[in-house]
Amino acid sequence: ELGWISKVYVNRPAVVRHAEQIKTWKSVKGNWQAAWLLKAVTCIDLTTLSGDDTPSNVQRLCFKAKHPIREDLLKALDMHDKGITVGAVCVYPARVSDAVNTLKAAGCNIPVASVAAGFPSGQTPLETKLAEIRLAVEYGAREIDIVISRSLVLTAQWEALYEEIRLCRAACGEAHMKTILATGELGSLANVYKASMIAMMAGSDFIKTSTGKEVENATFPVGIVMMRAIKEYYWQTGYKVGFKPAGGIRTAKEAITWLMLVKEELGVEWLTPELFRLGASSLLGDIEQQIFYHVTGSYALQHELAMA
Repeated sequence: ELGWISKVYVNRPAVVRHAEQIKTWKSVKGNWQAAWLLKAVTCIDLTTLSGDDTPSNVQRLCFKAKHPIREDLLKALDMHDKGITVGAVCVYPARVSDAVNTLKAAGCNIPVASVAAGFPSGQTPLETKLAEIRLAVEYGAREIDIVISRSLVLTAQWEALYEEIRLCRAACGEAHMKTILATGELGSLANVYKASMIAMMAGSDFIKTSTGKEVENATFPVGIVMMRAIKEYYWQTGYKVGFKPAGGIRTAKEAITWLMLVKEELGVEWLTPELFRLGASSLLGDIEQQIFYHVTGSYALQHELAMA
């Protein structure tokens, strides 16, 4: 529906002003803070996307995914029997089999997500992107995080972008598809809104801010624009698309702010792992530290918490 795209206008000063207000929101305290943090844990895509990833550190990541918070801390909060795990484990295609086998051996049903389609730059031929997606699915990935060709947005080739994402969606088969817009490289908030709309029209289950490899990653202005696009798409079609901020989210306070923003913009229905994820590699460590402080009244020493 190119008519939707042609009418897009984003009031950047208003968006930036709202984003500045978000930074002044008061943080929740006490048991409320612990509850929000545990909710955040269940929405984390626990990620390792390093060139030196090995089977052993992927196995370690999977163990942390199944046991994100120390058992005694969960018992103190009476949450030890609630089955709290992260939302997914996210790795490169070459490491998918390691993650799938580890989680299976642990008797755990956490889905494995894989980045694909020329991650992070998107500068590979479409045939290569589709082959990479199919391989990741064949290895056992249940979620695929694709990345779009930024050039198609910057040159306003909306039909070509739609077709690329549609073919990626077909290659994913039964796997859920998250479409990474790499918003820091799209040039304007209007382009972010338009790319969000095209990605949803082409069948994306989620739209995601960033690869985590750009200079600018998940920011509140971008998050607001993407969530407004999700809201409009829902009004027009009745179909709920998920949202995933990723890149640069490192503290428990930031995680809670993102959760609150989702609640404000999209509603409580979106505060589930099915419709909201946080892409992060180091966030879980700070969340566990804050929960440790809530339970014990002091911060943990380095050896007291297993690293995320």
